[in-house]
Parts: sequence; C-alpha cells; structure tokens
Amino acid sequence: MYADRIRLPVLHSKLMSAAEAAALIQDGMTVGMSGFTRAGEAKAVPLALAERARQTPLRISLMTGASLGNDLDKQLTEAGVLARRMPFQVDATLRKAINEGSVMFIDQHLSETVEQLRNHQLKKPDIAVIEAVAITEQGHIVPTTSVGNSASFAIFAEKVIVEINLAHHTNLEGLHDIYIPTYRPTRTPIPLTRVDDRIGTPAIPIDPAKIVAVVISNQPDSPSTVLPPDAETQAIADHLIDFFKREVAAGRMSNNLAPLQAGIGSIANAVMCGLLESPFEDLTMYSEVLQDSTFDLFDAGKLRFASGSSITLSTRRNADVFGNLERYKDRLVLRPQEISNHPEVVRRLGIIGINTALEFDIYGNVNSTHVGGTKMMNGIGGSGDFARNAHLAIFVTKSTAKGGAISSVVPMASHVDHNEHDVDILVTEQGLADLRGLAPRERARAIIDNCVHPDYREALNDYFARACAKGGHTPHLLREALQWHINLEETGRMLAS
Repeated sequence: MYADRIRLPVLHSKLMSAAEAAALIQDGMTVGMSGFTRAGEAKAVPLALAERARQTPLRISLMTGASLGNDLDKQLTEAGVLARRMPFQVDATLRKAINEGSVMFIDQHLSETVEQLRNHQLKKPDIAVIEAVAITEQGHIVPTTSVGNSASFAIFAEKVIVEINLAHHTNLEGLHDIYIPTYRPTRTPIPLTRVDDRIGTPAIPIDPAKIVAVVISNQPDSPSTVLPPDAETQAIADHLIDFFKREVAAGRMSNNLAPLQAGIGSIANAVMCGLLESPFEDLTMYSEVLQDSTFDLFDAGKLRFASGSSITLSTRRNADVFGNLERYKDRLVLRPQEISNHPEVVRRLGIIGINTALEFDIYGNVNSTHVGGTKMMNGIGGSGDFARNAHLAIFVTKSTAKGGAISSVVPMASHVDHNEHDVDILVTEQGLADLRGLAPRERARAIIDNCVHPDYREALNDYFARACAKGGHTPHLLREALQWHINLEETGRMLAS
C-alpha cells in the first residue's frame, strides 16, 4: 500500500493517523513545520494538533519557512497552540494575537532562521513535520510545492513526521535541489554561479530511523490570493519598464536585464506581469516564490529559467501548471530558502530585487512590516535579504491607501525595515525616484517630485522646506515628523482637515 510513495519498505510500519502522529508533539516543544507562502505545508497533522489542544491544552513554539495556507495559523491560534511563532505569517487571527501580545512573534530575515539554528543561537526543533510527495528507497524526503526550511528542520530535529500528500502529483519529484551549507569556521563558498545551476540533491537526505510517523493526507495547497493588475499597478510596471529601458540604453544592463526577484503579493506579481509587454527577452528569475507571473512569462516566451523556494499559484493557473508540469520542469528548480535568499548568492548573481513597501519616507527609509509603527502586518520576509545585497533594490507601492486617507510617502517612516542605504529605486503609480548617488536632500526632492500623490505633495513640500531651513544633513522637524501617523490614529486620516 502506497509503495510508489513510500519506497523504503521498513517505513510502512510507521503509517498512522494524523491524530496518532499529533500525539507525538508535547506541550512546550519546539516544532519545525514545512510550508512557505501557502505552499507545501503539512496539513493533516497541524489540524489534528489543534483539535487535540481544544480538548487538552498545550502550547508550542512553531517555526516554518514562511506563511501557512489552509487557515492553519488561524486554527492553531484559536486552539491556543501557539506560544511563539517565527519567522513570517499572513493570517489575520494570528496577527491579532501577535499585536495583543498573546503570541510572541519573532520577525526574521528568511535566510537567517536555519543559520541561527545551525549555530545554536535558536533552539533546534524537537520534532519536524514535513509534507512530502514521496519517501525514496534511501528514506530521503521528497518535498512538495515548497522547500523553505524543511530540509534543515528535518536534519536538525530529533524526530520527523512525514505527511505524504496524495493531492500532489509524483511529477514533482526531481524539481528540488537540496543544498546545505557547510559549517563555520571552515565553510566553503556556495558553488552556485548561474540561476540554472543544480548543486544539491533531489530529496532531503536524513537517517530514516528518525522518521517516527508517516501520515497520508489528500489536501491541496491554498490558492494564491493575488489580484489581477489594475490601472495603478500597471502604471507602476510601466514606470519600472521605462527605467529598465534607460538602464539598457546607458549600457548598465543588457536586454535580458539581470536575474529577477519579486516579493509575494498582488503588486509585485502585477509588476512582473508588466514585463509581458516589454521588449526584454531571455529573462531569468532567482526568487523566493514563483507566482502566476512566472508562468505567464514562461508561456509568453519571455522567461528562460526560474529558481525559487516555493510555487504559489492562483486558481486561474494552478491546474494548468501542475497538470502540465513537464512543460516547465526542465526550466524550474526549488531550493531551501537559505539558498534562494542567501546574501552571498544574491550579491554574486546581481539580482534585481522588487519588493513591496507599506510606506517610505522622504529620505528613502522603507517600512515593510508595521502599521503605525507598532502593529505587525506580516513580517519582513525575504525583502531584506535581497535589498541589502541586490544589484538594484527596488520597492514598489501605491501612493495612497484606504481611499486616500493614508499616504504611503510620509515625512518619517514610523518603523524602518530597510534603511536609506539599502534602497536604490522607489516606485508608485505617480512615478519613479532613482536614489542612486544622491545625498539625503536630493533624495527627498526626487521622492516628493516623483512618487507622492498630488493630494499630499504640498504638505510634504512644506514640511521639507521648513526642515531644510532648520538644517541638518537629513533635515527633520522632530516635533512634527510623526504627526501624520498621530493624525491617522486619532482621526482616521493623515492630513488634518
């Protein structure tokens, strides 16, 4: 039974129900689970764990690759399972618990979690729960639609639960490239010099004796929630494409640009879709999440190869891509997130990083995570891994939010995830600010003139003029710098009526 999925016969005796496997997870444990941006998360075991906790309370520290799908964070939060959570999430229920302080959330650069585990700066997982498409003859784990941190969780954990998900086709096998860096102080360079290099193994190599349970599930990934491009995201894409044309004309890039990275979400996905109508050809992608736009670019003949850590697709693209994976398979690879996001590799390949900002200020400091400076939205994700090390660090956002009540460009960012030293290009539907080689006062002028919505431009010009009159290398009026955020908190609008 399931011989094609569990190819090491001794593991057939480890088959058990999700409830039986969940019983192996005890109160106070640190648990590493597969899953990266709603793709490839174990599904049956965490749901069984939540059900058990409703009867017999327990709390764990949960680490994953990134966000989970199938409302798992919601279910685990409502059942009181989560004491600590890291390094990224997108669930509204969990977000509320984080901001209330009932769940301790550790927001991390996605490349750093397993690095800190490897160096004993974080407690290694007691148990790992990994979704797989199969277990090989050697007892190695073949992941499904994401790798994330699964490989290192399985290697570091004392015990491993494998969830074989029959909803995923076995044609996923061969898609993955599992490479684990060597240990300091004798670490060697990561031997990846091209986007399409394969440097590891197609499955997660562990001692099969660590596998204490094998659970069969049959639940698909949650579809991506990306929205179709709209007029504003198309304008952002148009500004960026015009910028790329100027870079090519100036001889700073070739017509196939440089390897592209795009953050998760509707805006970044829409910007990538904008490349469909661009003159650029033979593109490559070295990113975290491969979204709808990746496969749209493949189908248009624009994209040659894509490397990521997960595949997260909308309902529109899911069946077509995974039902015809052989059409793409030789042009795809999925890697551990510490490799997809690794600073050494990002710098070597010369990545163009395109990520989304919540807000940025007139000097180019970017807030990706905190609403009003205090309330966590989702987390920094991998944007910092790329921004600090990319050939071009680009941040995109619409210039206003909440029907115009909020300006995405403010006098001073209420929280800074990416400081001005790491940000090259800022883009809204209003225009693009190229900040390279500019001093703070020049940066402010470029941002106000190009990125700010007209409803807010006069107020920002007034603030900047009065700040410059006061003086300073980076002029600010400290008594007023966060007044827009205070107004928003008190009145629901940034500008006083």
